[in-house]
Amino acid sequence: MQAQEPVTARTPATPLVLHDPYFSVWSFNDALTDGPTRHWTGTHQQMSGLVRIDGKTFRFLGDDRDTTALKQVSRAIWPTRTIYDFEDAGIHLTLTFFTPALPQDLDILSRPVTYVSWDVRSTDGQPHNVSVYFDATAQLATNTDDDTVVWGRERVGDMQALRIGTNAQPVLAKSGDNLRIDWGWFYLAVPPQPGTETAASNWEAREQFAKGGSLPTTDDLDMPAAVKHGQPLLAVRFDLGSVGSATVSRRVLLAYDDRFSIEYLNRKLRAYWRRNGMTTAEMLEKAESEESSLRTKAETFDKELVTDLTQQGGSHYAQLATLAFRQTIAAHKLVTDVDGKPMLFSKENFSNGCIDTVDVTYPSAPFFLLLNPKLLQAQLDPMLEYASLPRWRWPFAPHDLGQYPLANGQVYGGGERTEEDQMPVEESGNLIILTNALAHAQGSAAFAEKYWPVLTKWAEYLKEKGLDPENQLSTDDFAGHLPHNTNLSIKAIDALGSYAQLAEMLGKKQEAAEYRKLAQQMAAKWKEMAVDGDHYKLAFDQQGSWSQKYNLVWDRVLGLHLFSPQIVDQEMAFYLKHQNEFGLPLDNRKTYTKLDWIVWTATLSDKQSDFIALTDPLYKYMTESPTRVPLSDWFETTDGRQVGFQARSVVGGVYMKMLADPAMWKKWASMGK
Repeated sequence: MQAQEPVTARTPATPLVLHDPYFSVWSFNDALTDGPTRHWTGTHQQMSGLVRIDGKTFRFLGDDRDTTALKQVSRAIWPTRTIYDFEDAGIHLTLTFFTPALPQDLDILSRPVTYVSWDVRSTDGQPHNVSVYFDATAQLATNTDDDTVVWGRERVGDMQALRIGTNAQPVLAKSGDNLRIDWGWFYLAVPPQPGTETAASNWEAREQFAKGGSLPTTDDLDMPAAVKHGQPLLAVRFDLGSVGSATVSRRVLLAYDDRFSIEYLNRKLRAYWRRNGMTTAEMLEKAESEESSLRTKAETFDKELVTDLTQQGGSHYAQLATLAFRQTIAAHKLVTDVDGKPMLFSKENFSNGCIDTVDVTYPSAPFFLLLNPKLLQAQLDPMLEYASLPRWRWPFAPHDLGQYPLANGQVYGGGERTEEDQMPVEESGNLIILTNALAHAQGSAAFAEKYWPVLTKWAEYLKEKGLDPENQLSTDDFAGHLPHNTNLSIKAIDALGSYAQLAEMLGKKQEAAEYRKLAQQMAAKWKEMAVDGDHYKLAFDQQGSWSQKYNLVWDRVLGLHLFSPQIVDQEMAFYLKHQNEFGLPLDNRKTYTKLDWIVWTATLSDKQSDFIALTDPLYKYMTESPTRVPLSDWFETTDGRQVGFQARSVVGGVYMKMLADPAMWKKWASMGK
């Protein structure tokens, strides 16, 4: 694959409409006609597409087996676009899902709009009579099929807009992991185009178009309508007329207005795009007016990013990072606090549903450090604000802010009550390192200065507990508690070195010197304590053990230079001898691994051959995993099967390689606004 090429290889799932943890629709199949579209959780959120060509109906989206599938000839994934091509019955149809998820522009990034477009032309030199049908069901606005919905129709500028949502509207009423949204409104907005009809109906509209090419002449959806009875839906039909060799195009906008998005410390917060009082109608009008310019901007962005990814890590790496792009963003929600400050909240998808989990922010951080550091600051701000409150009484950092979408205080482990199942060294180290990485990206430690008291408290904790951690949980907690964890010790040492760098930037010379010396001394001791012949141990007291030392990557990326280069050389040689078919195991205890950590481990080496050798098995996993779900970060290295987790933001960790090149990091980080 050359630079500026999309992902055309088979992937575990394909992103279609991705915005946030609730508005996230995928195809879990190779062909778009082989199954229903789904929420990232796997629950059906069906969209359907039909095309009539000279009186015969084909389907290009959905799995209605009563209709012949249009032949799919290709599928391409770019960072912001997914493009399907079909060719059959004398026509070529290109279906594009375009989400302008441009990290440098927070207004655009937070706008919950995906453009769906069709481009149709004749391929046999003959004109063909063509009409296109598309619908989206009420499943996109409901948690389960037991929910009931109501619908409405409105004019938005010169657009027709249909909306659907639950009649109960329980705004922010529940939290949890395997949930879909059951409040707010899903919109199908249709710009003025020739031959357009719309309808609020049910599955009979689809059947009517398939049989005769028409829609119901009036909206025939009773209210309230049960989702499980008749499948309520919003539909549009385009009569393209006689289509020849010239391309005929149509498009719609899919949008979601959730009204309120997140509750933070008992404050109900709205999406970022609403911060100046913008209404849904104004947002849709703006989205439509900017469609052409956004498409041009996104195409340029896609090509430049893919080119740079390929340059840094090779074509297989670039494809992995491309697939991770929209997934990383869509596991978050961007809102504003009451003072207009942006806040970005992650959801721990198919783990425990926690919100703003520190050891989820940590692995995903390279994506944001590269593409807009303000977005990392927007994740750290709410956590550090919470940790600074008297209610957080521990000498170490919190783990989370609650359970999505309610960020009202830690729920994991002992929460605010006890030290049970806390992650003291893990989360304290994470937050100090990330604050330092943010300062590097922004060229200023002003953010660190704001929260200096808590950062100092955590540095003091790591000074006492970090070198040889007690029996604590780490982010790899699925393997259980592990005392004397050498990789966790590296994190603590990197964090103390980071604290010293921050102190230096803030003119705190004495603190900087003290903590720099401390980190150097601890790193020297670490080498003596961890060495085990030709490699370094998993735990200081476990001879014959080993693990990925992925936390060591910050020593290179942040220029800490605390650890001997010999450690990387020895570890890398050892890793290359212990890979399985689908990657390097996390450690000697199990054969499973973590996708993000492998890329961090591969980035330890400055040899491109080492990086490719360690990451090529990840491409094999991406293209051959038998588990068909949005990219899972936790899988078996023996057969590529998912162990757990899916659609998580941590896949943004694959962008770590880009941070290892200071010029590349500076180029992209400076684009944010």
